[in-house]
Amino acid sequence: MRLLAIVASAAVAFAQNAPAQAPAIGVVIMHGKGGTPTKWVAPLASGLEQKGYLVANLEMPWSGKRHYDVDVAAADKEVDAALEALRAKGAKKLFVAGHSQGGVYVLHYGATHPVDGIVAIAPGGNVGNKVYASEVGASVERARRLVAEGKGGELQAFDDYEGSKGRFNVTTTAANYLSWFDPQGAMNQMKSSKSIDPRVPVLFVAPTRDYPALQRIKVMAFGALPRNPLTRLYEPSASHLEAPAASIDEIARWTAEAAKAGGN
Repeated sequence: MRLLAIVASAAVAFAQNAPAQAPAIGVVIMHGKGGTPTKWVAPLASGLEQKGYLVANLEMPWSGKRHYDVDVAAADKEVDAALEALRAKGAKKLFVAGHSQGGVYVLHYGATHPVDGIVAIAPGGNVGNKVYASEVGASVERARRLVAEGKGGELQAFDDYEGSKGRFNVTTTAANYLSWFDPQGAMNQMKSSKSIDPRVPVLFVAPTRDYPALQRIKVMAFGALPRNPLTRLYEPSASHLEAPAASIDEIARWTAEAAKAGGN
């Protein structure tokens, strides 16, 4: 009996002193421009699943197959549905994570929808900068004219741009194109970053071997985020494309920390 009492007492003491467990976490993951869920973000999705996370790895409208087939509002609804599905599976805390163009998008989504945290991995594709104005500005103005003329639903070829491959064509409607490329719209990274609720933490992943242009602006881009004690800059030793896989452990650690800090 004395031994049982000692064991019971020790169990109570351990329970009292053990750290609080993070609630079940769900993460919606989004790939980069022209990408797919099965390539650069796939190791991140599988790595988090192996750690017990509930994960949705989505094909977004900027994939190589979809060519902006819906506007930003419709894309938001796709993410809404994915988050709701994770909640139905038992997720208590919900995060959005995006790579490259997906990183810019999650800053928009997190600024306009309720989430428990945002993971922006090597965000790239800020349509509000001078490079985009130069590369796709003519297409943006053409799309704007078509919408004004009532031709926003017609399929047309428009310019897209990526630093690593230059300018290329995508075929979509003027209305859809304008929703994604309007310099003051959803994919204006600085505008979205400044609009995030200060209560929502952000993990900003800036790999040390990222594209030079993204390395040059990382301090400014991170600095645009509202102050939050859990908002962090993480700099893994990785290239732009390697960043999702290189960040698995830190994303798991940070999301668990943010989830516990937010309560059950």
